[in-house]
Amino acid sequence: MKLDKYELKSGEHLEFFEFVSVGTNGKIPKIVQYTPTNYKDLYNLGFGDKNIETGEIDDLAISNNGDSEKVLATVVATLFAFIDRHKNAMVYATGSTKARTRLYRMGITKYFDEIKEDFEVYGEVENGWEEFRKDVEYEAFLVKLKDN
Repeated sequence: MKLDKYELKSGEHLEFFEFVSVGTNGKIPKIVQYTPTNYKDLYNLGFGDKNIETGEIDDLAISNNGDSEKVLATVVATLFAFIDRHKNAMVYATGSTKARTRLYRMGITKYFDEIKEDFEVYGEVENGWEEFRKDVEYEAFLVKLKDN
């Protein structure tokens, strides 16, 4: 995606990223974290505002900072960096609420032509996983690097 992105700080293994959203509500620290699951090469993508007191992700915070496209582009940049380091990884993502999952779907849909050049994207429906299709309501998403 050829969108502006925020500058990222990352951990050594490229599984933890921080950046600062700058917009109408000021400067808001954000965290993107890739957490291993019990399944081989499957990671959960966590994203949200950084709770200043605990240092943890607050995935229920609503920033409304007016920079959602730049934030989305930054999160996608973390995905590229993470997958580049973890070539066999599959990344599972879902919103903390149905509304957030819908926002993620809208973001994937908007940039799907660019995303599918590098990644395979799947959506979770009631009876399992299917290749991502626009205008389908999904419970979650699974992304992996395309086999070349």
